[in-house]
Amino acid sequence: MPTRDLAALLSELVVQRRRGTWCMVSGVDLPDDMTPQAQIVEAEGTSSVISIEDAARIGIAPGFLAAWLTLGVHSTLDAVGLTAVVATTLAKAGIACNVVAGYHHDHLLVPIDRADEAVALLHALGTADPGAPLERGDAP
Repeated sequence: MPTRDLAALLSELVVQRRRGTWCMVSGVDLPDDMTPQAQIVEAEGTSSVISIEDAARIGIAPGFLAAWLTLGVHSTLDAVGLTAVVATTLAKAGIACNVVAGYHHDHLLVPIDRADEAVALLHALGTADPGAPLERGDAP
């Protein structure tokens, strides 16, 4: 059942890592037999999340190699604070985080070489007080 309560969302937070290495491309015509895992239409072009194998197949050398993490908690679309807490936690550790929100879950693209660290930090949020102020340099 979806919830909007931040404390409940954090206490139930499970982070799942999708297999593979991912990248984002923009302004590329993907072949008909290639299915992007996410797409966002912007004024500058369509951004697509694809595997690095698919990027190599169409001759693209991605600049950002990402691990795909899924927040395994079902928040309502009007829940407030989950993305902010997650992004702030990763930012404090110097981990880039690109968020793609789906209807059922939020998905994060984080640097492939920092994926294990990101997962550990996010799992630790289950024990953090979501109402506590986040101070620069504090780790949850």
